[in-house]
Amino acid sequence: MKIGLNNFIVELHEHQIEWEQNANETIECFRNMFGNLIVAVEHIGSTSIKTIKAKPVIDLVVGIKDFNKLDEIMEKMEISGLKYCPKRDGPESRMFVIGDLNGILTHIIHLVEYNGNEWNNKINFRDYMNNNIEKAKEYESIKIKSMKNNENNVSNYHKSKEQFIIEKIKEANNWRKEVTNK
Repeated sequence: MKIGLNNFIVELHEHQIEWEQNANETIECFRNMFGNLIVAVEHIGSTSIKTIKAKPVIDLVVGIKDFNKLDEIMEKMEISGLKYCPKRDGPESRMFVIGDLNGILTHIIHLVEYNGNEWNNKINFRDYMNNNIEKAKEYESIKIKSMKNNENNVSNYHKSKEQFIIEKIKEANNWRKEVTNK
């Protein structure tokens, strides 16, 4: 199975071991390229949830020490060929892609502060889904329904999953606290 999908199409595939392998290879490349500018890199998003279908685009979260010192790493990312997507910025995140913004995307890179809210939300959501198959299957069901209703509208596809994700992030953060306090 190849990795990548047209940025304007929604298409879900069964989980592939190649996604994990590619994520691990990309994580190693990031560690080599950015060294001590980054604290950690993790595979996130639907391709990191082993029991559900996903778009074949790898999401990674890159944690940096101090979000106020973005300039150096953002410049290095752009020099390395990653494309910055300012329209997708959040207050605590910056987004880059590998691929063509008007064509095939293979990776989405979320640059966030390590152990900040965005980092913890993304990691906790992934781990919660991988440890709660029923919740993961519920998420997959929403994704499939959304895909059928929005196969050529990626923006609406994401919007239709948003409320579920917000609710499950809250659950995931509570779950993490319970697991950590055991």
